[in-house]
Amino acid sequence: MSRRSIVTARDAPVAKVVSAAGGLVIHGETLDVETRDRIELIDITDRVMAYVRKAGVREGMVSLWSMHTTCTVFINESQKALDADIRKFLEDTVARDKYYLHNDPEHSDCDRQNADAHLRAMLLGHSLTMQISGGELVLGRWQRVILGELDGPRARTVRAQVWGIS
Repeated sequence: MSRRSIVTARDAPVAKVVSAAGGLVIHGETLDVETRDRIELIDITDRVMAYVRKAGVREGMVSLWSMHTTCTVFINESQKALDADIRKFLEDTVARDKYYLHNDPEHSDCDRQNADAHLRAMLLGHSLTMQISGGELVLGRWQRVILGELDGPRARTVRAQVWGIS
């Protein structure tokens, strides 16, 4: 297990002050992710950064939206030990083996027994909005975009939309 965190680096530093004029660009796309485990944290930062660069927006915003109720997107550090801590926190905070009405056939038609995944997703959130400056995603040195799989393994979809000045 690597003990190192992944550093987020832009091609150019974020400018202190930026003004932009030009044509408005709005572009949307879906990012598909295959997960392998029931609970899994996947760093999708490089994919999001490539998407933003390809969109050609100099100054603007990018929005990411999980298309699933048991899959999340959030910002945190990407490091193996922290990933394990996050998974343990989620498992300790929302126990899988606890009784939930959502898992009870008398109260719900859900056959996946995944109430815990729904409740964990509420803690992490389903969307992110981030700035674009100088044609690149604005993130701090240790900030990474993480997809949180909470009911896998499954095929997951994140909708990405960029809007801003070209």
